[in-house]
Amino acid sequence: MTVPIIVTGAAGFIGHAVAHHLLARGESVIGVDVVNDYYDPALKEARLATFEGHDRFSFVRCDIADAATIAKLVKDNGVRRVVHLAAQAGVRYSIENPFAYERSNLAGHLSVMEACRHAPDFEHLVYASSSSVYGDKPMGGEGFTEDEPAMSPVSLYAATKRACELMSQSYATLYGFPQTGLRFFTVYGPWGRPDMAYFSFTQKILKGESIEVFGNGKMARDFTYIDDIVDGIIGALDNPPAKGEHRVLNIGDSHPVGLMEMIETLEKAIGREAVKVMRPMQPGDVTATYADVSKLHALTGYKPKVMLAEGLQRFADWYLSHYKVG
Repeated sequence: MTVPIIVTGAAGFIGHAVAHHLLARGESVIGVDVVNDYYDPALKEARLATFEGHDRFSFVRCDIADAATIAKLVKDNGVRRVVHLAAQAGVRYSIENPFAYERSNLAGHLSVMEACRHAPDFEHLVYASSSSVYGDKPMGGEGFTEDEPAMSPVSLYAATKRACELMSQSYATLYGFPQTGLRFFTVYGPWGRPDMAYFSFTQKILKGESIEVFGNGKMARDFTYIDDIVDGIIGALDNPPAKGEHRVLNIGDSHPVGLMEMIETLEKAIGREAVKVMRPMQPGDVTATYADVSKLHALTGYKPKVMLAEGLQRFADWYLSHYKVG
């Protein structure tokens, strides 16, 4: 039996995909998730059901902010690598429920770091940050780069993610274990999150309901397909920084797409036209995101392969099958 890798957020969109990839290459995985009701828990339970029959997968249902439980998991299993993807997601939800972000994102991240720093021969903590740390910067000819200050978050969610990066920097320096923070750019695909625009738009279009297009449709996002994201995470995990170093890396498609173009592509994928209601920008949103992934490419050879039209078609096919539509 190989030494297991802990994947937090294993019932979540990205964690589910990462855990399956690790299992497929022969790793043992301990999945951790509290399975809360931020969105439909039935989808999270359905993701977990896909692990049935994997003898190298075990699941622990707990809150990552439960420091004692996380520390015991790491210690009892001799864990040396952790992929920490659990967090309270969502920019808009952070305005309504700020204390959920304090517990999951700040206390949860601290809990995981504390467990790792006490583990003998600990090799690498890879954790989820976010492109939201860059704030609402204007689009230029080049992508967002990791050496930008990232000092003006426009949502509490973004502020907690930036805080996690600073906490990790301090722990790497104090306790000498390698850490990598990955700044994700708008991840999409099968098994995705219902609170994401492409998912909620699909639900509403198929029900014949109108969709709300915020920012009057003038926003752009660096949509990145789940398989490409997993490739980047695994590549980063397998290439840890030196002992005591902490780094942050962008992980995106490096090809921003306008919101109206995304909607048009989605309409083609599901074969129906959306009834659009234009709305102004919501508090906490940013105008555009655009990843410069040159650092991740240099480290791992990372290069996104799935373009938006193909990725949305795969999502639409999954959605119609999973929810038995039509």
